[in-house]
Amino acid sequence: MELLTGLLSSLGLSGAAGLNAYIPLLVVGLLSRFGVLELSQPFDLLGNVWVLVGVGVIGLLDFVGDKIPGVDHLLHLFGGVVNAVAGAILFASQAGVADVPPALSLALGLIVAGGVQATRTVIRPVATATTGGLGNPVISTAEDGASLTISVLAIFAPILAVLGLAGVLVVAYRLWARVRGRRLL
Repeated sequence: MELLTGLLSSLGLSGAAGLNAYIPLLVVGLLSRFGVLELSQPFDLLGNVWVLVGVGVIGLLDFVGDKIPGVDHLLHLFGGVVNAVAGAILFASQAGVADVPPALSLALGLIVAGGVQATRTVIRPVATATTGGLGNPVISTAEDGASLTISVLAIFAPILAVLGLAGVLVVAYRLWARVRGRRLL
């Protein structure tokens, strides 16, 4: 059972990182800092005060910038790398419980977070075009809320986190398909 829980937690956290790299890093780091979550080395560095401050400051800048049309697209290009790396780190930080080889856990986290980030990057320009950029702050806030919810669930209720992540991807696909269908007609 510990194997399944560790893998589901890893999937949830890496998927949440695909939506917003900084939120799950902060959640895991703060939970580690306050003794709620035990992280093995080198992942225990996520609970270091200076790492938390750095992630928090960069996360705040990303949070604000992602609400501004144009700036958000630049952040998404940069985020393609940042989100995937954060997902790899988060997957590996939890997969240690499940005895998954480190290289495999890093690769899986990279794929999950990268896939979610790629989906997000495809959806955002469609939202910008259809709303004139006015929908971007709403979508960004929804992404941040989903990332926070999935991050917390990944630690305390991993199966719900994976179901929530699947729900986010289904909604994103349906929005994309609906808008794409309009263009074809």
